[in-house]
Amino acid sequence: MPAKKRSRSTKKTTRKYGKAASKSVESAMRRRNRGSLKSGKGGKGGTVKSRQQAIAIGLSEARKRGAKVPKKAAR
Repeated sequence: MPAKKRSRSTKKTTRKYGKAASKSVESAMRRRNRGSLKSGKGGKGGTVKSRQQAIAIGLSEARKRGAKVPKKAAR
């Protein structure tokens, strides 16, 4: 019986987020855990408690620095 060949996709997948973006999110998560991550413009808002909000802030900071991050989804 002949062995079956597995078909592989030849298309390379490109990363959606760059390394700099993940570092920025990592930093935001650390600040959240320490309790020093603030929301709002200039960090004048309250302390961030939500994990999702911390990730969003990290990605936003990465965007400002010019890291490879997809554009925000239109609402």
